[in-house]
Amino acid sequence: MIIYNRTEYSELNNQQYQKEKRRLQIELLKLQEWTIQSGQRIAILLEGRDAAGKGSTIKRFIENLMPKAIKIVELGVPSKKQEKNWFKTWEKKLPNQGTIVFFDRSWYSRAIIQPAMGYCTESQYKYFMKKVNAWEKGLIDSGIILIKIYLSISKENQKLRFQFRKDHDLKYWKLSSNDWKAHKNWQLLTDYKEQMFEKTSTVDAPWVVINSDNKMIARLNAIRYVLSNINYSNRKNLKPKKWSKESPVYNISLFNTRFDDLSREQYELLNKLKAHE
Repeated sequence: MIIYNRTEYSELNNQQYQKEKRRLQIELLKLQEWTIQSGQRIAILLEGRDAAGKGSTIKRFIENLMPKAIKIVELGVPSKKQEKNWFKTWEKKLPNQGTIVFFDRSWYSRAIIQPAMGYCTESQYKYFMKKVNAWEKGLIDSGIILIKIYLSISKENQKLRFQFRKDHDLKYWKLSSNDWKAHKNWQLLTDYKEQMFEKTSTVDAPWVVINSDNKMIARLNAIRYVLSNINYSNRKNLKPKKWSKESPVYNISLFNTRFDDLSREQYELLNKLKAHE
């Protein structure tokens, strides 16, 4: 297991975050062009608890990429047939040549959510845990570049983000009764998560754990990790720039509202909230 919580981004204000995101997204386009030209197949898994920022992180990955060569997979509630043929279900969703596929949750639902919430049988869980490493090794041997990212969020911040969703006019639909049920089963999910890390983080396909209590920092770290671990053409030095801790002007957009000419104290307060947007 790899803990990838680089601290260079912890001092970025919103303007610096936008500049760094743009710099990394330029590199993502290079990665995509290399993928298309060389016929590579890249699968990037985003796992994590509800409200950890999986979807918003994928959004930052793809917002400037060419749509024809990317795909987002979000299975939703599996059918009876999919439940019984778990690996085959996901084999159908793997990337073709020249394509990057992002998995907003993946086959690892069977390692955490399904057993913890009673959505699969114990024998299904055990079978998955016994077979998944060899199955992934086969994917890698077939030429797929596989990256497994787990976005880690604290219990307190998950509850805070649930509250934001509940009160948000455009995001209330993201919150369900099952989300609160999973929140109440925090420790049980933690136990399954730790077993997943212990049993399925391999040399060929390690788990990369990124702290997501600040979504902006998590997005940058996730993109940077992917770029740093694929040897694509014309890759630049990905080391973060040395940013000034001071900014002469403090502006920020939060929940679709822009705030200009803030004091440093006002900006820092709103920036703390933006970490959960």
